[in-house]
Amino acid sequence: MEANKKRSDCPVSQALDVFGDKWSLLIIRDLMFGNKCTYNDFLKSEEGIATNILATRLKGLEENGIIQKQAHPDSKAKILYRLTLKGIDLLPILMEIYIWSDKYFTMPTDLKATIKEAKKDKEAFAKNITKELKKQLDEKKNSR
Repeated sequence: MEANKKRSDCPVSQALDVFGDKWSLLIIRDLMFGNKCTYNDFLKSEEGIATNILATRLKGLEENGIIQKQAHPDSKAKILYRLTLKGIDLLPILMEIYIWSDKYFTMPTDLKATIKEAKKDKEAFAKNITKELKKQLDEKKNSR
């Protein structure tokens, strides 16, 4: 997942080189929908990512401009991770994965309700989530 490393000129292949492994997508999911933003938050995800894999994926996502690090306001020992605009632009892809999964797998009731809401008006749903994620970025810029 090195930055600028690509196997081919195929757009799908290039995108998968950046975020195509399951761990990277789960980190993006947690940043986007899970209110997780620290290393320990990601470690506590139910999928059980190993620390070495987490460190590698965070580094790769940062090198590829999907996430960025910032100082934690409450602890100098902690780092906050946030999606960049490039990372936020992955929202429609994740929404479609959720919708596809809802069609073929059993979903928890609360998640099913959220997916139903998203399917009603994808554009409005994406706009609201994007607005919240961009607000987090703006808060970072304003805190400097």
